Amino acid sequence: MASDVFDSYSAGTAPKRTINPDAVRLVKERYGIDMLANGQHNKALTDLPQVDVVITMGCGVQCPSLPAQMRQNWGLDDPTGLGDDKFNQVIDQLEERVKELKEALQTTKLGC
Repeated sequence: MASDVFDSYSAGTAPKRTINPDAVRLVKERYGIDMLANGQHNKALTDLPQVDVVITMGCGVQCPSLPAQMRQNWGLDDPTGLGDDKFNQVIDQLEERVKELKEALQTTKLGC
């Protein structure tokens, strides 16, 4: 969706053992991307390389500070256990926010 503008990394404050199976299934259904076959796995914040932009999801979690030139909190609900409709709503929100971030970064230089 935005790989021509930025590289994305994902990590959590308290990663689980596996990626949420509902997320894996719905991403495959919607986008044809098999997250597990593509090597996606849960990571801690300490596993991330140095980043320029930090996006926090909200989800009621207090995030430690990561050095970055830009920060945004997207304030999304955690859809875990709430069914496909809620998961799809959050995926729709993520898609829209990623597109907005892509557009913003195309017009902004972060000193890199």
